[in-house]
Amino acid sequence: MFLSVFDIFKIGIGPSSSHTMGPMAAAARFVTDDIRRLLLMPKRIAVSLHGSLAFTGRGHGTDRAVALGLLGHTAQHIDIERVDGFLKALASSNVLDGPAAGVLFDPANDIHFDYGAPLPGHVNGMMFHAYGDGNAPLLSRTYYSVGGGFIVSEEELSADHGARQAEPCSAVPFPFDSADTMLRMGAASGLPIVAMKRANETLAMPDEALDRRLDEIWQVMDGCIDRGLVRQGVLPGGLNVKRRAPGIYQQLLQSGPSTNSGLSPGVMDWLSVFAMAVNEENAAGGRVVTAPTNGAAGVVPAVIRYYRDHINGATQQGIRDFLLAAAAIGGIIKHKASISGAEVGCQGEVGSASAMAAAGLAAALGATNAQIENAAEIALEHHLGMTCDPIGGLVQIPCIERNGFGALKAVNSTILAMRGDGSHIVSLDNCIRTMRDTGRDMNSKYKETSTGGLAVNAVEC
Repeated sequence: MFLSVFDIFKIGIGPSSSHTMGPMAAAARFVTDDIRRLLLMPKRIAVSLHGSLAFTGRGHGTDRAVALGLLGHTAQHIDIERVDGFLKALASSNVLDGPAAGVLFDPANDIHFDYGAPLPGHVNGMMFHAYGDGNAPLLSRTYYSVGGGFIVSEEELSADHGARQAEPCSAVPFPFDSADTMLRMGAASGLPIVAMKRANETLAMPDEALDRRLDEIWQVMDGCIDRGLVRQGVLPGGLNVKRRAPGIYQQLLQSGPSTNSGLSPGVMDWLSVFAMAVNEENAAGGRVVTAPTNGAAGVVPAVIRYYRDHINGATQQGIRDFLLAAAAIGGIIKHKASISGAEVGCQGEVGSASAMAAAGLAAALGATNAQIENAAEIALEHHLGMTCDPIGGLVQIPCIERNGFGALKAVNSTILAMRGDGSHIVSLDNCIRTMRDTGRDMNSKYKETSTGGLAVNAVEC
């Protein structure tokens, strides 16, 4: 099993990898691949959103994302400052440009939020329809947004080769598909997890290119933190949530920096503000890196920034090692369970991110393979059962603060793991399996539908 570090960490935009980036990618694929490949010339396009995409789609900007995708934009390359202009022009003309230039599409009427039963393949389903003269059906395609910005078509899901988006086991030198296999391969080869992950990645690119792309991922993460620490105002969506990171950041600057010769929980304020800065940017539709999702995008950057700014001896190579180790854990979790809040709740988003960050920090600090696996397990274990019940379908409450706590748990998990020799009772594989089973048993109203939990009780109060 192989998922690249650049599959786990993707540059995109907020507020949601599954509800924004995924639908945008699916819409772009529909007009650039499906329609063009079949040499169709439709007159009109319509879209229906199902399951969680319907229930929380407006809060997540799914309708906006679909429109941008049909215009041919991708989350990685779109000019964020021009988004409103693109959408305003489309709403005025109701005619697409880009790959489907001249095709009619009225965002107000051609996007249908279907609140009935979800589509059979996944709770995040969407259907694209192309019509010809006289509104005659030409083509219909079903796509699923399976978390972290990954999308699969109905055919790919049925064939069971697209849902994991993984290479065949023989394609890389260390094709670990579980934590146990990862540890056994490490013991047999004498290599650390980071070296095995690097060997897998450099099969497709030289070391220099890999380092350059890893540095780019961190630069986008770091820039997102910096923007979130200074941008003030109220987040969009109607909840009137005020950005708090800038105010907290100024208070911390006045109290002076905290630098330690080793790990310490004494900088929890900094961890929290770094994570909140990212997720406030995400909530505002800013440029973020899925890590492994947008809703959990603040955890990994916050812990890396903590490593860089508050631990003596931190290096750029340490940041690269952090990202590689974190991606190794994230890939296993996605392969064996899920990183989708709509599928397993927030344990699959912030829980996975915390496990990834714990493993990454441990690797950057020179931990053994067993300690890295232990750190990831501790972090994930203490997120088990966490629901996804965003108020108003917005990635704001409880998501922003929750990322801060995920970062804190990641650091504490690393501390605990590195105080020991890596031996422990509950394996990471068992913890991932438990998360998967818990998610399957969890009532659907607590899995990103905003029909239960805080999303309901906060309004009633």
